[in-house]
Amino acid sequence: MTLPDTAAPQSDALDDVGLRRVVTVLSTVQIVSWGCLYYAFAALQSSITADTGWSAMAVTGAFSVSQLVAGGVGLWVGRHLDAVGPRRVMTGASLLAIPGLSMVALAPDLTVFYAGWVVTGAAMAGTLYPPAFAALTHWGGVRRVRALTTLTLVAGLASTVFAPLASALDDALGWRQAYLVLLAALVVITVPLHWWGLDHPWRTTGRTAVATRPAPAVPTVPTVPTTVRSRPFVLLALANALVALAVFAVVINLVPMLVEQGMSRNAAALALGLGGVGQVAGRLAYARFAARTSVTSRAVLVVAAVAAATAALALAPASAGLLVGIGMVLGVARGVYTLVQATAVTDRWGPSAYGTLNGILTAPALLASALAPFAGAALAAGLGSYAAAFLVLALVAGAAALLMLGATPRDAAADD
Repeated sequence: MTLPDTAAPQSDALDDVGLRRVVTVLSTVQIVSWGCLYYAFAALQSSITADTGWSAMAVTGAFSVSQLVAGGVGLWVGRHLDAVGPRRVMTGASLLAIPGLSMVALAPDLTVFYAGWVVTGAAMAGTLYPPAFAALTHWGGVRRVRALTTLTLVAGLASTVFAPLASALDDALGWRQAYLVLLAALVVITVPLHWWGLDHPWRTTGRTAVATRPAPAVPTVPTVPTTVRSRPFVLLALANALVALAVFAVVINLVPMLVEQGMSRNAAALALGLGGVGQVAGRLAYARFAARTSVTSRAVLVVAAVAAATAALALAPASAGLLVGIGMVLGVARGVYTLVQATAVTDRWGPSAYGTLNGILTAPALLASALAPFAGAALAAGLGSYAAAFLVLALVAGAAALLMLGATPRDAAADD
């Protein structure tokens, strides 16, 4: 099988020095953005509930709203990226985090708290993985998989760094001040890096057409509407949505689940962080894994691993060491899946119109991830334990693995 890197380079592909600079910039901003905007909530949600008296479902519901907004805004972001590139989009989104997280941190009631997460969700749409993946797909040329792997390796440490950091800030300052400190770090680091670090040429190449994978014969060039209506695209979007529901429900509810199993809050936050180490380990092995698998088989194998590890968390005895170990295994599967998802469009339909297609493909997954925190908490409340909720989420991931079997076009499967 040929790695996706073998596709023809785009006209805007950067030289080695330029690409290394962009990868360094995006790796830095991704670890900070994911840490401050996403993983901090997983570490702070218990304190928010205890301090405010708001219910756990109400608090996670606010975070779910942010993911819902991110999914909707992500459609616009994808189209805009194809047209103008990532510099203005990502810089503006970082600035948008200022009013968003400020409202979250200073909220006197649930109404303001929810409003803050609405604004923060829009900021997430323009700062997290999708726009960064679009930038590296466009500028990386034949080296895009290597660039994407490096980016996700570094960003995979976001939970490792920021979950314990947020917990420590919470202990020292309280959750509100913890968010303000994290916001200051986000703005100081990401705004200048986005503006000056992503200042490279960006020419649009086929916003309405999707180049097929290279072939000896003249390829068919389907339009974006034809592609998104195709059976493989629909199945892939549905499978990604189910995986996102399972994965993010587990991530956001892992700390309360481990606390339920007898671990302290700080130890549980550290365990969440160690899952990030697992993500990095998985991504280190991705190139070799991709070289030995087809587009279909690697998607099925990785999603099945997510399902198995989630079920193991649900069924394991209450042993801190065992639960942390299983969490790291789940982190490995999550880490590899991020790269499977990042290359899903180029593996199947080529690099043209990546921003548009990836925006459409990831929208259902973002919507599912929006429901995930609330769904996990609601399942735990309804079933009586987080362990029971995790078992249901394992079944959801298992269903996604089955859908992946039909989520590859015939020509892409043949090229494997």
